[in-house]
Amino acid sequence: MKFNFGPRSSILLIFFVHGIIYSVLLLRKGILFSNTSARLLSVFVLLCCLYICPWMLGHAGWYSTQPYRDIMFYIPFQQVLFLGPLIYFYTQSLLNKSFRFSKTDLYHFLPGILYLIYSLIVFVTDKVVLGEYYFYADERDKDLSKWYQITGLISMFTYFVLSLKVYYSYKKLVYQLLSYADSVLFEWMKRFLFAFLMMQIARLVFLFLFPDWGSFPLKWWYYLIFAALFYYIAIVGYSSTEKTVIPLDPSNTTNKENETLSDTVDLEIENLSDTSNPMTSELVELKEKIEQLMLTEKVYRDSQLTLGDLAAKLNTNPRNISQAINRGFDMNFNDYINYHRVEAVKRAMNEEEHTQHTLLAIALDSGFNSKATFNRAFKKHTSFTPKKYLSNPNKPI
Repeated sequence: MKFNFGPRSSILLIFFVHGIIYSVLLLRKGILFSNTSARLLSVFVLLCCLYICPWMLGHAGWYSTQPYRDIMFYIPFQQVLFLGPLIYFYTQSLLNKSFRFSKTDLYHFLPGILYLIYSLIVFVTDKVVLGEYYFYADERDKDLSKWYQITGLISMFTYFVLSLKVYYSYKKLVYQLLSYADSVLFEWMKRFLFAFLMMQIARLVFLFLFPDWGSFPLKWWYYLIFAALFYYIAIVGYSSTEKTVIPLDPSNTTNKENETLSDTVDLEIENLSDTSNPMTSELVELKEKIEQLMLTEKVYRDSQLTLGDLAAKLNTNPRNISQAINRGFDMNFNDYINYHRVEAVKRAMNEEEHTQHTLLAIALDSGFNSKATFNRAFKKHTSFTPKKYLSNPNKPI
């Protein structure tokens, strides 16, 4: 098999081989653990490997030699219209453990399928029906057509925005439901989306600087950046063990079986944080019960406390608890619980407990589950860091 091991082809070959290995590992992980997100990421990494093939194999001499040239022409290596939907559904499956593909979800892959059909028509026409170049009379790879590359860029950026919306909707919901929200914010998801965004920015920059996408020497630098980014995604995605703690089941909030995570989360937030209506007498009474529960039973000391736990203690439903907290205290559930944890730490400080125990020990005993979360919450509610609060002679009590 022909392969000229020049610097450009060899460097991309390294990323290609490692990418294939990680794609297989992710697929294995997805099968063994019934992990939909791992399977989707496996396909994404595989398509990224194929995406760099024209530049890897082109610099290895495939475009200048038969039969390799026809392989490059007629195999659609660059499936840019599939990458965006894969990112979108990967985001949903990672944040929603009840996520399942529906029939309507397949419409997101229709543009990519149509391009595959187009590629098949080109092959059949040129190689089977006519036996000569017709579509390829210009001898330029259709994958590198400017219209296709621009369409792919628009598609990927659109799905990036949709995925970002899903992530931030999930983040809002977590703060409404969990007292330990900071520990389940999926930092990997943020880094993953940032890496995907960098792919699009690099793509846009190179498309602007060098409009001819078939410019091999100049565009090689873009493919090197792209390869490094998908390699990072593959490594960190495979090693990530984060799992969602919120089973968002669309059937609990809507009768539409095919509701997406984004729609479901938006509906949940609307239900949980609606502050447009005034407090009813029932909510006022519930607010007082919640505050009494904090003062007497100190339930905030449970580092794994959830909105559902609080609702169970007061024999009501989570929506009522959330509305009572949102409207009565003008805070979401997470901020409200952390406020009481901060107050507990402040009381301990004022009673000089910090001379016998570390601040972290006091914070953990008050319900915080990490030093970072404690510091962040303390400053948010007091405008001081814990150390500055201690050293401030005029500190509020």
